[in-house]
Amino acid sequence: MFDFANSRPHRPEEPVGERRRFRTIWISDFHLGTRGCNADMLIDFLDHVDSDIMYLVGDIVDGWQLKKRFYWPAAHNDVIWRLMKRARRGTRMIYIPGNHDEMFRQFAGLDFGGIRIRRKAVHETADGRRLLVLHGDEFDAITLSHRWLAHVGDAAYTALMTLNRAVSAVRRRFGMPYWSLSKHAKAKVKNAVAFISRFEEIVAEAAGSRGVDGVVCGHIHTAEMRDIAGVAYYNDGDWVEGCTALVEHFDGSMEILHWGDEIARREAAPVAALAA
Repeated sequence: MFDFANSRPHRPEEPVGERRRFRTIWISDFHLGTRGCNADMLIDFLDHVDSDIMYLVGDIVDGWQLKKRFYWPAAHNDVIWRLMKRARRGTRMIYIPGNHDEMFRQFAGLDFGGIRIRRKAVHETADGRRLLVLHGDEFDAITLSHRWLAHVGDAAYTALMTLNRAVSAVRRRFGMPYWSLSKHAKAKVKNAVAFISRFEEIVAEAAGSRGVDGVVCGHIHTAEMRDIAGVAYYNDGDWVEGCTALVEHFDGSMEILHWGDEIARREAAPVAALAA
């Protein structure tokens, strides 16, 4: 569809000097092809970090929304361009499609431009732990059993994201840092909190039954890292609401990066230096 190998990005890579390096990065739920995708923050993230390994943990492209209405601005092209360039530069890239980009699951086992497409993977950390990596919709009973209800929920979620963009635009105009209305609303709704907790427990239990030490997933747009009955549960979050990534340091320790906070600290540093 696009000749990324011979193209140039609309927004050139930002010259940032030395990038922050990690052993592994997990990112998911970009939902490219929708207005909810926070492509500008994702581009900023990709321009400031690097890693030996990168996992794309599903819902990178939102096929559900693209079927309804085609939306693909230049910034979304720039995200794909940066991922392809990273693969060409030698980063080991593994793409695990989710339910919104399930059309790519038929290509599992193939490589595309240096990006390996897999249904799931097992990652070994620097300290020897084995982590199952999958999108997570396999454990979402609503998506599996009641597909029509999942699409209704997706429509409601899209409406909430429209409101979220309006709030974000107002905050930017007044120089306020990034804040997600939809993420805040989800955290306050009792049923949503209960669903997230149950989802985490089911995924961790399934990983434990497969003999691994932990699991990394996406899908529910809620970044988290915690121990559940002896199994390490990690969720890398999303780039629609939270704008987060899960990273592994070179000693095997794990961290969730909240990129809105990272940008706020970066922008505050020159001001603090002038005041000192």
